[in-house]
Amino acid sequence: MNAVLLSLHVLAAIVAIGPICVAASMFPAEARRALTGESADGGTRLTVLARISRVYAVVGLAVPVFGLMTGASMGVLAEAWLLVSLGLTLVAALVLALVVLPRQRSLLADVTAATADPGAAVRARRAIGGLAAATGVFNLLWAAVTVLMIVRPGSTTGV
Repeated sequence: MNAVLLSLHVLAAIVAIGPICVAASMFPAEARRALTGESADGGTRLTVLARISRVYAVVGLAVPVFGLMTGASMGVLAEAWLLVSLGLTLVAALVLALVVLPRQRSLLADVTAATADPGAAVRARRAIGGLAAATGVFNLLWAAVTVLMIVRPGSTTGV
């Protein structure tokens, strides 16, 4: 049973978190291209990237669910590496839900309105850097969780 749960947990992480990291990372650069006119269909691309981020964020809820189930079946829920991983996962989820996704939505609206409203273009240009930074933090948090899941420092279950 442990192998099945662990497999589901890893698959959920790959299938859900990977696309969020990629789509969210592509969003700021695509927004820049859309604002400069380098991308004729930039608004459409931004819409798709934002939708990928939103949909996979919901799918990504399976990752900690399967992770907790795996940890419980392995009897490691009280291990420090797992508790830190859970904490980092929570922080990553909050960064995604409270910063990345709302900024994507706002930036998409500003980029879409930029041709008719010069103020929207200015807001969009200012917002791109902040979104890129928040996305970088989100990605680094998941990288740290991944390392903790592999290395499991102080684990009593071995490597």
